[in-house]
Amino acid sequence: VNDRRLGPPIVVTALDNHITGLPERLEHLAAHPHVRIVAHDVTQPYPAGLPTPDWIVHGASIASPTFYRRFPLETLDANVTGTRRMLELAATGPARGVVVLSTSEIYGDPDPANIPTSETYRGNVSCTGPRACYDESKRLAETLCAIAHQQWGTRVMAVRPFNVFGPGQRLDDRRLMPDLLSAALEGRGLVLHSDGRATRALCYVSDATRALFVVLLRGAAGEAYNLGNDEAERSVREIAELVAGAAPGSSIGFAPSDDPAYLSDNPQRRCPDLTKLRGLGFTPLVGAEAAIERTLASYRAEVPSCA
Repeated sequence: VNDRRLGPPIVVTALDNHITGLPERLEHLAAHPHVRIVAHDVTQPYPAGLPTPDWIVHGASIASPTFYRRFPLETLDANVTGTRRMLELAATGPARGVVVLSTSEIYGDPDPANIPTSETYRGNVSCTGPRACYDESKRLAETLCAIAHQQWGTRVMAVRPFNVFGPGQRLDDRRLMPDLLSAALEGRGLVLHSDGRATRALCYVSDATRALFVVLLRGAAGEAYNLGNDEAERSVREIAELVAGAAPGSSIGFAPSDDPAYLSDNPQRRCPDLTKLRGLGFTPLVGAEAAIERTLASYRAEVPSCA
């Protein structure tokens, strides 16, 4: 669409320090005339020689609990110093719009009266627990966004994604969906490290991408928006059953995680109130079942042995 319909086409500059990413996943874009891939740490000054961006999407953060507990300071730095760097860059442009990826984790473990959870809920979050380096630094990133809007007039919006997954996600990510999908693709049993009663609202990556652009183009400056699929809340056990149903022969079992902090501060129910996002004209299109089937099909196409 970018190459065929837009004139001139949008040029995308992607910055990544690859602390948990794999550079080879972007190799197919290396020679693309409208994509620049730059090895760079977002906590450092914006590289000299690169054009000042018109639009900024700041998603530089470690998001898997297994990995952000391994790199807690790096996680804090990307979400705090990195966010400030991007907001300062936007102010010098000035950029026409900025979206900062926050997280549904800033709500912590909401009380039942606040589920589905709206953006007005202030959260039930531990500032010292094993998830704190991520949860609290995302909360501070949103504070920085509010300050940039108030002090500099920056048109910045925060989005709070709820359980986004889909093709391209690393299968060794150690979060729920990659764990289940990798087991199904390899013909292993699906292992749950909990009683399976906690819920998650699954959001397919194409819906999440559309939502990002909706907020970037139509969102109100200084506001936060939940991003997800409010119609796709399922228990962890139900999600495992959907994966097993899409991968015949898969079994479901239960076993403790080898990570002693796996269930610490783990939200028991997670579902977004999408009233604000729907007010911008967004509607999720891909349900939980279709999202799982599409994702499995994508991985099977990439690795024939998984078919």
